[in-house]
Amino acid sequence: MSHTTAAIIFASRHHGNTLRIADAMAHALGADLFDAEKIEPRWLAGYELIGLGTGIYFGRPHESVRRLVQEMPEGACDVFLFSTAGLPFLCPLWHSGLRRTLSKKGYSIVGEFSCPGWDTVGPLRLIGGLNRGRPDAKDLDRAATFARALPRDCPLHHERVASLQPTA
Repeated sequence: MSHTTAAIIFASRHHGNTLRIADAMAHALGADLFDAEKIEPRWLAGYELIGLGTGIYFGRPHESVRRLVQEMPEGACDVFLFSTAGLPFLCPLWHSGLRRTLSKKGYSIVGEFSCPGWDTVGPLRLIGGLNRGRPDAKDLDRAATFARALPRDCPLHHERVASLQPTA
């Protein structure tokens, strides 16, 4: 059992974009930080909040995060998703498979975050990539603010999520 109530798992392979966001969120939450390629799903038992972060590679979350989500046992804790990408406005599409699998397993998705990351994958390297210098200090501040606003315990989950919803 962890001393903290939050864990953040990340996959960050090319420029460290997602690791920087994961680190900012972990610091804001006092969370344990794990590399998706090195964690065992059973290590997540006892956490009340789990963050899953990945760079987006050719429109998909990293394989290690997809595999971890498939191997995670059924659960009832809160989960949030985050990513860095060349085109972060498409994160709802890129997160959809993870969201669907986690929901089927009984996890509550309490938030999603995405920001620009320096992207030099494939032909983008020929033009120097997209979003050079990102994530920047403002992105890291936004990530920490997002993390601090997340619900921290399951019993208050519905009340907190309702209070975060925009009013009509």
